[in-house]
Amino acid sequence: MVFKRLLGSLGVGAPTIDTVLEPAPVVPGGALGGQVHLKGGQADFDIEHITLDLVARVEAEHAEGESEGTVVFDRFTVGGGFRLAAGESRSVPFGVTLPWETPVTELYGQPLGIVLGVRTEVAVAGAKDQGDLDPLTVTPLPAQEAILEAFGQLGFGFKSADLEYGHIGGTGQLLPFYQEIELHPAPQYAHQVNEVELTFLAGPGGLEVVLEADKRGGLLSSGHDALTRVTVGHHDTRDWTAEVDGWIRRLLENRSTYGASPAYGHAAPYADHEHHGSGEHRHHEEHHRSGPGVGTAIAAGAAGLAVGVVGGMVAAEVVDEVGDFFEGDEDEG
Repeated sequence: MVFKRLLGSLGVGAPTIDTVLEPAPVVPGGALGGQVHLKGGQADFDIEHITLDLVARVEAEHAEGESEGTVVFDRFTVGGGFRLAAGESRSVPFGVTLPWETPVTELYGQPLGIVLGVRTEVAVAGAKDQGDLDPLTVTPLPAQEAILEAFGQLGFGFKSADLEYGHIGGTGQLLPFYQEIELHPAPQYAHQVNEVELTFLAGPGGLEVVLEADKRGGLLSSGHDALTRVTVGHHDTRDWTAEVDGWIRRLLENRSTYGASPAYGHAAPYADHEHHGSGEHRHHEEHHRSGPGVGTAIAAGAAGLAVGVVGGMVAAEVVDEVGDFFEGDEDEG
C-alpha cells in the first residue's frame, strides 16, 4: 500500500513507500518476509529509518462495558540511514521473526475474524509518518492444528474467536493480550457445559493450552467457569482425540477447584496501546466473561472446526468488518 499520508507531512513531491508482504501465510514464531519499495520524489530525501509495527485489533473489558483498540505488539527496524535521490527506485528486503504468541487468523483457509496487520513507519528529514496497514495472515502451528482438529473430531464446533486485552494468571504469557477461541460443546457434553474457551500460549519449547468451560447450572447449583491448563511440545505425537477428550473430562470435574477463582485479568480501557516486546503486562483480578467479538459472525458445523461458513451473509459481515478496519486506518488523519 502506498503511503498517502507521507504526502501530507512532507508536501507534494515527497517519496512514496509501498510495503509488500510475501504472500505465503506465516506461523507463530515463524519468519515474515517482504520488501519495502521506495520511489523518490521531486528532491533528495534522507531516509533515517524504516520500521515495521505488528498491529492487532483487541477487545478490552472494563466497568463501563467493552471497547476496542489497536495494540502494537512488536516492532522491527528494517532499514534506513541512506539518501533517496529524486526519482530513484529502491527496494529494501526484510525478514523478521513473529512473536510466538502471535494469534492465529485462519484455519484451513477459513478466516477466524482475527484482525492483524503490518504498519510501516518511515522517518524522513526528521519527520515520522505511519503508513497503511497490510493484512497479516497467520496459520496454526502443527500442535495447535492437531488440537483444534481433535476438538472437531470430538464434535465441538467453532463459535467465535477474538483477542482479549489482559493477562492469564499463572502462565508465561508475554504479550499484553491473548487469543480466545470459543467452541460449541460436543453433543456428549452439551448437558454439562455451554461453551469451551481455548487459548494457546506458544513459546520456543511448546504450547501452554488453557481451557475454560462456562458450565451449566443445575436445579441446586449455579453455573460457573472451570479452568484447566496443560503443556505440550511442538512435536509431540499423541492420540490427540483421546488426549483432548481427557482434558475436557478433567475440566468438567474441576467444579469445586476453580468455580470461584478468577482465571483471567484485564486492563483498563484504552484508545491505542503499544507494547514493544518488553515482557511487561498488567494482571488485574477481575473475573473473565467473553463478549461478542469480531469473530462471532463466523460459525462452523459441529462435525468439525473448519467445515465451512454457515450462510454467505454472515461471512460477508466478517469480511466487511475486517475490511473496514484496514480502510478506516488508511483514512485516518
